[in-house]
Amino acid sequence: MLRSFVVALMAVPMMAMAGNSHSEKHECLFAPENDMNIPITQFTGNGMTEDVFNSILTRIDKHYRPIVEGMGKTFDLQKDWNDGTVNAYAQQQGNTWIIKMFGGLARHEKVTPDGFALVACHEMGHHLAGAPRVRAWASNEGQSDYFATTKCARRIWAEDDNVTIMEERISQGKVSEKAKQDCIAAKGDPQERALCLRSAMAGLALGNTLASLGRQGETKIETPDNSTVSRTNDRHPKGQCRTDTYFQGALCEVAFDIDFDSKDHAIGACTRAKGHENGVRPLCWYKPPGAGDSDNDDGGGGGQACPFGDQNLCDQLCRMNPNYPFCKGNLKFY
Repeated sequence: MLRSFVVALMAVPMMAMAGNSHSEKHECLFAPENDMNIPITQFTGNGMTEDVFNSILTRIDKHYRPIVEGMGKTFDLQKDWNDGTVNAYAQQQGNTWIIKMFGGLARHEKVTPDGFALVACHEMGHHLAGAPRVRAWASNEGQSDYFATTKCARRIWAEDDNVTIMEERISQGKVSEKAKQDCIAAKGDPQERALCLRSAMAGLALGNTLASLGRQGETKIETPDNSTVSRTNDRHPKGQCRTDTYFQGALCEVAFDIDFDSKDHAIGACTRAKGHENGVRPLCWYKPPGAGDSDNDDGGGGGQACPFGDQNLCDQLCRMNPNYPFCKGNLKFY
């Protein structure tokens, strides 16, 4: 048994070198791996141009480069408008924190400019959103979605005239009435209400993008996913569940500059344990630490530490055979 295990381990690097899929090359994909490609010559009428693409990512860079560099890391925001890949990813290589953004996803017919900004926020979340994690460095998919609207959107859009922006969209019939009423109820300040609504509608656009990629049908603010997981799901939740996460993040009352913690789920978040009724992580992907669980539960459930000191190798082995004792029951975001 040990001999065959070692042989399998030795084969992993060669398999990784031979493969060319996103799951092998990249760390954290925004959407489940797919073969869709939207070339630069295809216009979908979603308002995205190369200038808009670049301006959104320049804003992300403006706000997050100082934060990453203040942590002693190098920030590498890679923009590729010409690439038709319908995805995005986050990765860490040594002290370099990478997010890679593709024009193909920006050109998807259901992606809005605000929705695309949330994609970049989601990828920043893999680096900064804390627990629950799926690796020593990476927040899981649901937590990265939650970060996108609890922290990132509020940071990058804080100086915009969100009231005027959203009044125009309301007049055009481009908002959910439920989202509007819930944001009004959750926020006292008009700017905060408008920012809540803007984030919720951006999240709805992404939920519908993801549902479209997964052939799951349209998502709605009004019809949340009421399923309850028995353990935290580290993989990509379904489109409706992700719409719900973006919406709840928008409703959360905790300030955007209170960071999430790498171990304690409650820090920086709205939680049921603290009595919050809105803004909490949806139960369609999140299992709160319960009776007998540590407050620092990592949400990933099960599994031993990687015995080789190289989580990437262990992750690749677990994709081959999830029954190894160090594999998590909900292996990850591929």
